[in-house]
Amino acid sequence: MTLTIGTFLFVCPLLFLAGLVDAIGGGGGLISLPAYLIAGVPIHQAVATNKLSSTCGTTLATARFIKNGLVNFKLAIPSVISAVIGSAIGAKLSLMMGEKLMEYILFAILPIAAFIVLNKKLFKDNPDAELVLNQRTYITAVTAAFIIGMYDGFYGPGTGTFLIIAFTVFAKISVATANAQAKVINLTTNITSLIIFILNGQVLFTLGIAAAACNMLGGYIGAGLVIKKGSRIVKPTILLVLVLLLLKILGIF
Repeated sequence: MTLTIGTFLFVCPLLFLAGLVDAIGGGGGLISLPAYLIAGVPIHQAVATNKLSSTCGTTLATARFIKNGLVNFKLAIPSVISAVIGSAIGAKLSLMMGEKLMEYILFAILPIAAFIVLNKKLFKDNPDAELVLNQRTYITAVTAAFIIGMYDGFYGPGTGTFLIIAFTVFAKISVATANAQAKVINLTTNITSLIIFILNGQVLFTLGIAAAACNMLGGYIGAGLVIKKGSRIVKPTILLVLVLLLLKILGIF
């Protein structure tokens, strides 16, 4: 694909917005991947390049959680191994599929992902819950890491949210702890799938690096916002981008 100034002018502001939204209320991936697609980036390259920008943001978030001592490495290590396997399978499946089939699958998956990410009722937090490393916890973590890791390698949007829901609902741990574990797994799946996409020549590095910088800047600013009304921009922004993607897929513009 030939990149133009117009591509950068369209993608970079939306990636900044994705970082801002993700920091405020989550769901940034529902903006970032469609941004590439609406700009005319072929779907395989869009998924691959989105991995580059999302990996950068996830790395910063993971480092913050580790620094604050929120990551339990006894649980993270087997989860990461499972996630690597799942993500590698998902990325390879993505590359095997034709662009049209990928578009149809995307058209089906993104609305479902949006519904789950935006439905805060699914988060049943128990802030006083302690992380108990029993058989149930390990099975839940490893299974969730593999299945959701496969999804992340294949597409990606909503991965962190899906992991947090799995940990809070099935492993009965607090959202804060679940979020920390999810970030480690998400970083692993991002890196694994990114390597596979790079080896297959699908990553647009110039666009991806510029978009990553904008995404990280948006996340930094979003994390510093203390205005509670800032969360109100999340839902309408995500819905607007999904509508634009629908119009793009339908060939209306």
